[in-house]
Amino acid sequence: MPPRIANPVIWQQAELLMQPAFIRLVDNIRKQLDVSSWKGTYQDILIWPSEATQETKAVVTKLLEELEAATPEQALEIRETLSRLPVPHPGYHLCLQRQEQTVSIDFWELCYQVCFINYPEKEEVSIDTSLIDETSDVNWQQLDTKAKDVVEQVFANLPSVG
Repeated sequence: MPPRIANPVIWQQAELLMQPAFIRLVDNIRKQLDVSSWKGTYQDILIWPSEATQETKAVVTKLLEELEAATPEQALEIRETLSRLPVPHPGYHLCLQRQEQTVSIDFWELCYQVCFINYPEKEEVSIDTSLIDETSDVNWQQLDTKAKDVVEQVFANLPSVG
């Protein structure tokens, strides 16, 4: 579940940190996979709102497919219809596999753990300001350290060989 950000300053700070956190996480996961028996792949997924029924998902999916080949007039009509329906937002999962074991991890959740303090315990989040230096830029050293810690925690919590 994406964090709730009401404060525009926190929103700006999150925008500053999310892409660098994403990059540092990918790099640290690669390093862990190099020395692990787990194999990792990334997968784009769609995350549907809880109120979306199977029927609604089918209708929305069909409309999204039609949108790709629609004329400008048709596209306008399709977008109008979609605006009244629950639509999915894109997600990104890290899929880890070892022998018959598979684990799927929401990659954005890892980014949120890096960027925010006490995520997901708090309903409204605060930025980890140690990740921003005195010039209001990314503190790369601190960001890398925190991303490494989050990744090490993920690998430490994976199931052991059965």
